Amino acid sequence: MKNCSTKYEIHAPAKLTLSLAIKGVRRSGLHELEAEMVTIDLQDTLRLREGDIEVTYQGAYPITPSPNDDLIVQALNTVGLSMKVNVDKNIPPGGGLGGGSANAAAILRWANFEDEKKAVHLGSDVPFNIRGGRANVSGVGESITYLPYEEKTFTLILPPFGCSTAAVYKRWDEMGGPKSPNGNDLEPAALDVYPELQKWKEILEEHSQKEARLAGSGSTWFVEGNYPAEGLIVATTTKENF
Repeated sequence: MKNCSTKYEIHAPAKLTLSLAIKGVRRSGLHELEAEMVTIDLQDTLRLREGDIEVTYQGAYPITPSPNDDLIVQALNTVGLSMKVNVDKNIPPGGGLGGGSANAAAILRWANFEDEKKAVHLGSDVPFNIRGGRANVSGVGESITYLPYEEKTFTLILPPFGCSTAAVYKRWDEMGGPKSPNGNDLEPAALDVYPELQKWKEILEEHSQKEARLAGSGSTWFVEGNYPAEGLIVATTTKENF
């Protein structure tokens, strides 16, 4: 158990999904995936101190989720800790980069909670984010095969809007489960729900002269390589947290 009388600062790196194939749908409605994921050095910073559970947000994305929906609150309850948490939020909500899951995983990691099977109940991206690095992830996020670290650089464009993961998966079902030649089966559904995504894809492709890929259910697009410009973010893969 942590000594909670002092202040702590912990980091929550974003997750980038390099490939995503949907393999089936369980009776529960959850989709089974096969995906390659990496963590990158775009990250939120969490500052913790002793007190009743309270989470506040500042930074680029000062969101205000309800306590019932806040994954940090759920993670604190999972590990049985009461803390005040201030989040310097740099990972865009609804960007497909797993920011909420990264925050929850950072709490679990800090509390030395390593049960990935239980962590999946907080969200399908949480188990991978506890350890991070690079891995093949399957099932509904509970099956993880860690892979050797590869240092890679990616250029990201973050549209000024988020995508609803639930809405994108629902449209994927309604479209009959399309496959994408671009490495992310959710891309056709995301573009159907959010046609304005296409504009941001084209901006990144014109600048990089590479085909952009959608991160998870969107809204972030990315290409491999270093292509700095105003409005773009260059990020590098990070090693495992353990």
